[in-house]
Amino acid sequence: MSHVAAIVLAAGRGTRFGDELKLLAQIGGKALVRHAAEAAVSSLVDPVIVVTGCCSDEVKAALHGLPVQILYNALFAQGLSTSLKAGFSALPPTTRAAVILLGDMPFVKADLIDALVAEWRERGEPAALVPTLGGRRGNPVVLSRDLQAVIGDLSGDVGAGSLLRERSDVLEWPTTDPAVAQDIDTREELARHSL
Repeated sequence: MSHVAAIVLAAGRGTRFGDELKLLAQIGGKALVRHAAEAAVSSLVDPVIVVTGCCSDEVKAALHGLPVQILYNALFAQGLSTSLKAGFSALPPTTRAAVILLGDMPFVKADLIDALVAEWRERGEPAALVPTLGGRRGNPVVLSRDLQAVIGDLSGDVGAGSLLRERSDVLEWPTTDPAVAQDIDTREELARHSL
């Protein structure tokens, strides 16, 4: 069976959130980034690589005790693409794909990750598999190792979304799980989900 890893992107500052580092904000007594990492650790993917950048020590502390590989991205200020590239570069040689999780999406659970990976395998291990909710693309996504070269060409504050829109070998997976569209960008959003 093809090996699939997880890359948790947790390097950004989250400037729309204000002075506090967004990834350390808490829901249910846990930092947002810990929710994301715990979901990956509880799933069938392995290893789980967490790419840090801004406030790396604090993010690392929030993940204390979890069996994750912390990867510091010294170029994080240049944008999201650098974290995606760093994560892909750290994948073990036998890994065929990676589930890309965002550190500010605390409602994604292990069963969603496992279902996504199972669907990716079932559909012939396409270049990418993207969940959709109500016709709109969400996260996390599965990216095949075959995309490493094109990911290497990304620059600036962009993720894989731009390259996924341009390819015919990217498949969509409709789901009813609202977690694929629930990220926390502002304090108001955090407050709504904390009620």
